[in-house]
Parts: sequence; structure tokens; C-alpha cells
Amino acid sequence: PTDNGEATVLQAGKHEFPFTFQLPETLATSFEGKHGSVRYWVKAKLHRPWSTVKKAKKEFTVIEPIDINTPALLAPQAGAKEKLARAWYCNRGQVSVTAKIDRKGYTPGEVIPIFAEIDNCTSRAVVPKAAIIQTQTFIARGTKKQKKSVVTSITGDPIPAGKREVWHGRALKIPPVGPSILQCRIIQVEYSLKVCVDIPGTSKLLLELPLVIGTIPLHPFGSRTSSVSSQYSVNLDWLSAIPEQLEAPPEYSAVVSSPEAEQSLAPPCRSELGDILEGPFFAYIQEFRFRPPPLYSEVDPNPASDGIRPRCMTC
Repeated sequence: PTDNGEATVLQAGKHEFPFTFQLPETLATSFEGKHGSVRYWVKAKLHRPWSTVKKAKKEFTVIEPIDINTPALLAPQAGAKEKLARAWYCNRGQVSVTAKIDRKGYTPGEVIPIFAEIDNCTSRAVVPKAAIIQTQTFIARGTKKQKKSVVTSITGDPIPAGKREVWHGRALKIPPVGPSILQCRIIQVEYSLKVCVDIPGTSKLLLELPLVIGTIPLHPFGSRTSSVSSQYSVNLDWLSAIPEQLEAPPEYSAVVSSPEAEQSLAPPCRSELGDILEGPFFAYIQEFRFRPPPLYSEVDPNPASDGIRPRCMTC
């Protein structure tokens, strides 16, 4: 039936009825987990008199947008931990680790540069490792179940006893994984970067840094709220050309000695500049024309008159 209640008779054949439906902005990302899932689908029913109801169902995927260009997700993450290596109640030394990453938010396919220092003050070699961990949390009827899995990992070289290992941006690439799910009340998907050290004879030393896997990658110039000056780098290579000993200034005649030389100091015309004036945030600064200084003389060109009595400065 139509909106006014009248019946519409369809002739034999194929008929299509296009429709649209506005999705809420708070939908969680589609997800398939061990103890639960987040799924979306569209159902259609066809009611016919004196016949069974025909049903059709079509699934679709929802991706909740997570923009990592926000101050919270662009903030660096850092931490430090230490652990005493013991065996048979004897202290065999201490292992410490400090780690830092540039930001909290990343997208799949990006590389996380890891900066870390591992000090091995024990009598045996230790092995550093780094991994991205996915934690699935399922909440139902007041109880929780969790499932943790390693997304990707790297292993460093063994560190001998009494030595230190430094990672200057060790690369860890994020594989194709689903984004974080943080706002759903029944299922949560969280990520973290774990830097661990395998210590023989005792448990591992673990340092965990939070991660958020987003869907909107990093803006080419960083945060969208950053200032214009921070978005464009300035080439400062010319600073290295400044000599330590300053040279004496040139004579004025060497700078401007003739009308031809003065003419050469005139700013170039727009046709000579080409595309320089078209670039963003670049402006041409015109050169000042040097003019000859006034003539110097020992004789005052405006002497005081004899009839005027000099004024005492103390009166």
C-alpha cells in the first residue's frame, strides 16, 4: 500500500524500490572476535496474501572513523622499567629499559620508529624484543573475557653482560589490522606496544606503551590545528656558510659607484621571477637602493648670528 492507504497493483515483472537510510554516528566498527562480533545487515520482507513471507538479508561493513590528527593521539609516549635478576635468592644484577615513540595514533601500513635503551647489568646475556599486542575485551552480564594476540614483533641482538643497547628508531611496521574499538559497551579492541627483555633464569622485563590504530592517517603537515609556521620547514643550510671570523665591510664605492651599479640593485621585474611569486607563504623582499651619503664638512652651514645671545643651558 501507498502512504495514503491505497493499494498499488504491480504488473508482472521486475520492480525496484530505491531507498536510503541515515546511519547513526556512534556505530562501532564491524568486528569478528573469538567470543563475540559486531555485525550489520539490512533485512527486507515481502508479504503476499495467502502465501508465505519472503525474506532477504544483506550484510554490510561499518568503519568508525578515528582521526589520529588530534592532540591526544599525536602526543609522544614514553616509559621506563627495571628489574632485578635473581636466581636461588641471589642477586645477579639489574636490567633496565626505557622506550619512547613519537605519537600514540597510527594507521595500518605505517612504520613505528622505536627509541629505546636497554642496560644489562647482569652476568648473562639478555635479548630485547618489541611487539604490537591486540587485546579483545568482551563484556556481558557483568563479566569480562579477554583475548590477547601478537600482531607483529621484532627481535634485537643479544646484549652481553654489562653492556648497553640503544635503538635509534628501530622500525616496526603495522600490518593490515582492524582499527581500535574504544566506545562500544560490549566489545573493545585495544592495541599496545610492548618492549620486553628476556632474562635467563627469571621472568621477562615488560614495558607497555599504549597505541591507537586509526582510520584517518597523519596529515602531510602534522596536526591540522598546528600553526602555519610549523607546517613549513625553513632551509637553514646557508647558516653553515657564515665564516667564524667576520670580514671587514666593503668600501661604499665598491657597492655603488656609478648609475649602472645603482640600476643593478633595482628589484627584478615580475617576468624574471617566474613562479617564485606564485608559491605559498613566499614573498619577494625588495632590495633597498643605496643612495650616496651627505657630504661631510667641518664648517657649520648654518652659523649662529652674532646678535643672538647664546642661551645658558642652566637658566
